[in-house]
Amino acid sequence: MLLTGSENIMVMFSDVNTMWTLIGAALVFFMQAGFAMVEAGFTRAKNSGNIIMKNLMDFSIGTPLYWFIGFGIMFGTQSAVFGGIDFFTRGDYSEILPAGVSFFTYFIFQTVFCATSATIVSGAMAERTKFSTYCIYSAVISLLIYPVSGHWIWGGGWLADLGFHDFAGSTAVHMVGGILALIGAAMLGPRIGKYGKDGKPRAIPGHSIPLGALGVFILWFCWFGFNGGSTVSMTGGAAETAGLVFFNTNLAAAVATVSVMIITWVRYKKPDVSMTLNGSLAGLVAITAGCDAVRPWAAAVIGIISGFAVVFGIEFVDKILKIDDPVGAVGVHCINGALGTILTGIFASNGFLSDIGMSRGRFLGIQLLGVASAAAWVTVTGVILFFVLKKTIGLRVKPEEEIKGLDLPEHGLVSAYADFAPAVPDISGSFTDDALAAAAAGSAAAAAPAHSENASEHVVPPDEAVPVQLKTRSVPASDVKMTKVEIIMKQERFELLKNAMMDIGITGMTVTNVLGCGAQKGKPEYYRGVVQEITLLPKVQVEIVVSKVSPRLVIETAKKVLYTGHIGDGKIFVYDVENVVKVRTGEEGYDALQDVE
Repeated sequence: MLLTGSENIMVMFSDVNTMWTLIGAALVFFMQAGFAMVEAGFTRAKNSGNIIMKNLMDFSIGTPLYWFIGFGIMFGTQSAVFGGIDFFTRGDYSEILPAGVSFFTYFIFQTVFCATSATIVSGAMAERTKFSTYCIYSAVISLLIYPVSGHWIWGGGWLADLGFHDFAGSTAVHMVGGILALIGAAMLGPRIGKYGKDGKPRAIPGHSIPLGALGVFILWFCWFGFNGGSTVSMTGGAAETAGLVFFNTNLAAAVATVSVMIITWVRYKKPDVSMTLNGSLAGLVAITAGCDAVRPWAAAVIGIISGFAVVFGIEFVDKILKIDDPVGAVGVHCINGALGTILTGIFASNGFLSDIGMSRGRFLGIQLLGVASAAAWVTVTGVILFFVLKKTIGLRVKPEEEIKGLDLPEHGLVSAYADFAPAVPDISGSFTDDALAAAAAGSAAAAAPAHSENASEHVVPPDEAVPVQLKTRSVPASDVKMTKVEIIMKQERFELLKNAMMDIGITGMTVTNVLGCGAQKGKPEYYRGVVQEITLLPKVQVEIVVSKVSPRLVIETAKKVLYTGHIGDGKIFVYDVENVVKVRTGEEGYDALQDVE
């Protein structure tokens, strides 16, 4: 069948809109990776596998449940309060489809938004929640809680009829997930050791700030799909709207990031890395409701306000409410989700208000009503959900499991970072009887392994080894005094010490990175606004055994190099050494300490 020109244009427009929406859906799905990285990085390594499993399962559980009944509840037309029951989504939804977008395209786009709301809860309840319990409440969120409030806002419900505006989900997605995170974390209780007997919070730093930062960058990138893709169109002027949405989204996030950096720099005397990363997310959440309705200057103002809100919000939750939220989900999503929706009513452009035919006062009132109504629904259902789970199967793991870390008791995972531990090659059976006998007789060279398939370094046969010319002395090795000088010092002074030791004739030393403290008992730092007592500071431990060089010369040289006059310059320990044996040659005592000439 031949198509007319206008029909060709309509087909092209349909393809463009569908493609744009699918790209947006793919980017929103990839936000799961960003959330997983943020949550894993901001918590301890012993729970990383558990965090990843939860982020995998909330999407995998939510997807079929949203298909089974969630989409019908959200987009059905039964009433303005409840969409309807449509098992396996077999009804006719043509009336709610955006122009030029196919049903399954819109379906998957809405599915990934539902999964995003569910995954927000994971971070606030991290490190102490039963995995089975998590799967259940994640299912209920996708099955009922999110779809009902989503129907009011996006599915043609009563809030949508009033003119409530939440373009991409500051309230529908983020505030909903944030309130559930607040309720869940409050009913769950804080992690062991989070609060002292005096009630003051203690910092529990995450194990990988770089991992958390990478997650934030991924979320920032994917937010262009989250907000920009919500136009669900690139035709009929939607492309211009998408450009404004992209610009406002990026601007608000950037301004919020800078704001938090400055705020923490002033409050904590140093710019807080993890809180600044939260600031980026806070700006993204806050602008999501009105990214299509405000001008760039207003987006920048929203970014500044969200920066203050996330810093003081996280501190309020942690210090005043005493609710343990390891990743700051409540401050980022709950507080800024509600705030961003309300600020849309304040800063919406006159052109936007003219288009919807509403005064600013009426529009702001509807925004406030929408936030309050959604919050009330989520609070009531969330309290019931977590209360029932707490009284039946329980919310929390056993104390010993929490201390051990959830990876092992919940998933049988010894460590999510096993390959970072040194691997010891298996050399069982690699020594011959002759070699063992020779070793027992005291011949170090003959005791070398005869064959080692698994060893990472080739073992040189004795006849191919580096030639050694043994020198005999009139003084027995056991009669020469040998001394071990052990130096604990600041890391930044090591190169100076090493060069100074070489200048006085030291040819060998053992260097180890260690943690320790002296008379100063560490020093206080801030982590996410909480004083963190650093009782163990990074140091370098240098071990030198001397016989030819005077120990006093080593000590005086080290003192001269390491001295700054400040606490923490280090200490020097001196020990007598009974003997030294060089493995390759069998030399002992004084001879074993001399360099090959």
